[in-house]
Amino acid sequence: MIPMIRWALAAALCLGLSGAGRAAESSAARFAAGTWIDLTHAFDAATIYWPTEQGFQFEPGANGPTAKGYYYAANRFATAEHGGTHLDAPRHFAEGMHTVDEIEVDRLVGEAAVIDVRAKCVADPVYEATADDLVAWEAAQGRQLVDVIVLVRTGWSSRWGDRSAYLGTDAKGPEAVPLLRFPGLAPEAAKWLVEHRRVKAVGVDTASIDHGPSSLFGSHVRLCRANVPIFENLAGLERLPEEGAFVVALPMKIAGGSGGPLRVLARLPEE
Repeated sequence: MIPMIRWALAAALCLGLSGAGRAAESSAARFAAGTWIDLTHAFDAATIYWPTEQGFQFEPGANGPTAKGYYYAANRFATAEHGGTHLDAPRHFAEGMHTVDEIEVDRLVGEAAVIDVRAKCVADPVYEATADDLVAWEAAQGRQLVDVIVLVRTGWSSRWGDRSAYLGTDAKGPEAVPLLRFPGLAPEAAKWLVEHRRVKAVGVDTASIDHGPSSLFGSHVRLCRANVPIFENLAGLERLPEEGAFVVALPMKIAGGSGGPLRVLARLPEE
């Protein structure tokens, strides 16, 4: 490398570390000794999908010892884009918006803001988290919902494994959709987020960001039109603090996809 270029690169690195770089180092150090939490439901034959979808299909291969003496396993699976812990890409409800492979990676990682509405959902199983719930979080934390991943904690993931308790019905097919009963995010709250705040993504521990009785899916429409990704069927949100956790949500990178299976992890900072 030419000495002058080498010197310039070193100087740029030092300048970066002296400002924003130091902040990044401090943030990294805070999480280095933290604990990882898995916010993902495993995919198997019991994984809950929307009533109109078939579910997760897994075909074991001829797994076992080979003639050459080593063990070999290779299986096959098939799945709808939207089922289990998954991503809704903005294209899901907004023509021309980002498909899975077009979502900026920065939107899939970041600090979590956990909106806890569990008590309200116990009283009303089709409760919709409101803009007032979002403002209450801001008042309690002394900050705005800016550059965060908003996670709506309803407590519904504790019902995972019981299809009827989780969805409100164990029926399948189009006739089951009007029977769905679970909490979500109110369309007016989604509208408030995209018009008055700047969030990276929005997630929920139910089958849909819109509550079960929805027929117009207003929260989906408002978030997707603003190119905001949605995470659904999250697990373990009860283990997260209302602020301070760092989330990594990486979907299968499906070219042109409207959604896909999602692995979500949260890093808790060392106390």
